Amino acid sequence: MSKDREFYWRRLHSLLGIIPVGIFVTQHLLVNFQATNGEESFNKASDFMGNLPFLWFLEWFIIYIPLMFHAFYGVYIAFTAKPNNQRFGTFRNWMFMLQRITGVILVIFIAWHIFQTRIQKALGTEVDYDMMVKVLSNPFMVAFYALGIISATFHLANGIWSFLVSWGITQSPRSQRIATYITMIFFVVLSVIGISALFAFA
Repeated sequence: MSKDREFYWRRLHSLLGIIPVGIFVTQHLLVNFQATNGEESFNKASDFMGNLPFLWFLEWFIIYIPLMFHAFYGVYIAFTAKPNNQRFGTFRNWMFMLQRITGVILVIFIAWHIFQTRIQKALGTEVDYDMMVKVLSNPFMVAFYALGIISATFHLANGIWSFLVSWGITQSPRSQRIATYITMIFFVVLSVIGISALFAFA
């Protein structure tokens, strides 16, 4: 792959990771968080999302296609990337490595989550509060979902930091340091939302 083409592929990969995939992940966790208010609250939020107009179009062109590109190209990056010790210090190098590791975990987790929800729904299973309670009655699945949620929130938060740097928005060391604080706070807040929803079902 030529350097120019790879540059644009990476730009597209970075952009889709934030818009629309990152926005969808945040919205999805917020919908799930309604489970902390009980079964009726979650089912109402879930039914609202499931009855949006042009749902098929929205799912494929706003979620699945961008997500698949980001995931598959991300796996390529993960297995061809080299440590960036020369560009960033030790902390950022660990973030670089964790970004790749969580990306691979997410490919597995999202594939399974789609099978358990969207594909099962297509086969006639009712995807609601009771279904998620049944899925998460298995302690292994609780641990698996917790790993998936933490991987997703970290990957998104750290991905925002990378996006700001690669798109030239945060160029100075000070701006990058501030961005680190903000994105890590975002990671913690989103993780609390996701794990709270998980234990509301479990």
